[in-house]
Amino acid sequence: MSDSSALDLLRGANLYLVGMMGAGKSTLGQVMATKLGYRFCDTDTVIEQAAQQSIPAIFASSGEAEFRALESQVLSQLSPYTRLVIATGGGIVLNQENWWHLRQGVVAWIDVPVEELGRRLQGDASRPLLQRPDWQAQLAQLLSDRQSLYSQADIHLTVTAGEQTEDICDRLVERLRERILPPPSSVPTDG
Repeated sequence: MSDSSALDLLRGANLYLVGMMGAGKSTLGQVMATKLGYRFCDTDTVIEQAAQQSIPAIFASSGEAEFRALESQVLSQLSPYTRLVIATGGGIVLNQENWWHLRQGVVAWIDVPVEELGRRLQGDASRPLLQRPDWQAQLAQLLSDRQSLYSQADIHLTVTAGEQTEDICDRLVERLRERILPPPSSVPTDG
């Protein structure tokens, strides 16, 4: 059941969740979709369904460039729809053309400290870019390389270690309200 106070907050516009792998975009996205009365989509899941193989298999057989092309194609196919919460892959912000699609909705950067990302991703074999001995240094470098792109999001939501999904969701709804609805004091009055 959706939260009636959050219903139609976005007036049908899609909500795109961006951020690093391990930030919890998919988990948060599912809860947000329920709260908003939206459908949920995960670009990585759609890519795997379309390619009929896992993301690590796509990276292994075709490379990162082919994966990024598939990612852009999936985003372009999802963006015309409305009332979607879309969890994106961590690198979707790398392609400037993707921003055209993202800007059709509201973009929220789910920002998790690198130490917490490392804790969450330790031993996760499903992350092709981290399958190397220095994976923690690689994770920090990826975050460093992408931060300026993530910062172009409409909303920057910092998540703390151990914060519950429902609490993050509530904070995001509040940020959406602040961002979308003008504060009462800024409404012009004609006397």
